[in-house]
Amino acid sequence: MTAPQIYKGLDGVYADHTAISEVNAKEAVLTYRGYRIDELAAQRTFMETAYLIWHGELPTAKQLAEFDAFERENRTLSFALTSLLRSMPSSAHPMDRLRTAISFMGTEDLGANDHSPEGLLERAYLMFAKLPTMVATIYRHDKRLPLIEPNPRLDYIDNFFHLTLGRKPDAVTRRAFDVSMILYAEHSFNASTFAARVVISTLSDIYSAVTAAIGALRGPLHGGANEAVMGTLQDAIDAGGVGKYLRGVFARKEKVIGFGHRVYKNGDSRVPTMTDWFHQVARAAGREDLITLHTELADAIAKQKNLFPNLDYPAGPTYALMGFPESIFTPMFVMSRITGWTAHIIEQLADNRIIRPLSAYNGAPLRKLKK
Repeated sequence: MTAPQIYKGLDGVYADHTAISEVNAKEAVLTYRGYRIDELAAQRTFMETAYLIWHGELPTAKQLAEFDAFERENRTLSFALTSLLRSMPSSAHPMDRLRTAISFMGTEDLGANDHSPEGLLERAYLMFAKLPTMVATIYRHDKRLPLIEPNPRLDYIDNFFHLTLGRKPDAVTRRAFDVSMILYAEHSFNASTFAARVVISTLSDIYSAVTAAIGALRGPLHGGANEAVMGTLQDAIDAGGVGKYLRGVFARKEKVIGFGHRVYKNGDSRVPTMTDWFHQVARAAGREDLITLHTELADAIAKQKNLFPNLDYPAGPTYALMGFPESIFTPMFVMSRITGWTAHIIEQLADNRIIRPLSAYNGAPLRKLKK
């Protein structure tokens, strides 16, 4: 019998079709529903992009207004959910608390098992609207700050800054954040998206699938990387410069967080856009020194290891300059990726087959128990 071919990490395996996004690694191009993400980031908003990911087409003015109104009206958390978030220990990672909050949200929803496209989409909208409030509640509880109520007079971006930092962002910060949400929104069959599709393929509920996705995103090899980038830059400073830092890292055979990607081998298609906005935010903050360090490190790793930055590398310092703590960088990733996850959940159920791969056994041979 011929031994089965094993693809560790499912590397190179096509598990299904998707009409949501395409990652063209060779050309370093990412598209959402056929539109290049660099063009979407330049010409559209995150709200418009979220609608596109769910519906397949960009919204009309009327459709966008209706979506915007729904989001504004559904930001508030239940008293029970707010109490739960405030009762969890601050020692727990914000992603752990966010995962629990989404799971609890499912227990409050009597229609959680509604698998109709309309029911799934409504719950996707609800999580989209409430996630910023969840993230802000976690942040302000940790900082021992009074909670701030959502303001329906503010749009999605301004309201999130209001909820967390108690202020509206300046124009450059606002647009940079909006662009980051567009770039993080969807990325084909990545680990967290695939986890969501596996769970929903069993005909579980949408909240369970999203909870699983958050668990996958929590890992440092996936979404958790954006938290570590500022630490990497600080380590380079503490080591006395990029050269000394990298010599130590490579001697210890350590990875530099924020570099390399399973799919992109010659550069992440999202990086140029995010890097441009990082530079704009840094210049507005008078932190040209951070731009210099950031560029020097990327150039050195490209030259020495032929590795290139992924989206987390410019996004991490951008969020830090905006005033957000590293602890909520990945939860903010969730605020964006909820669009892609739920679009894939809906797509999976439209033509479902339970995802159940095989495994090749390599353990002990068949044996008998001794009497």
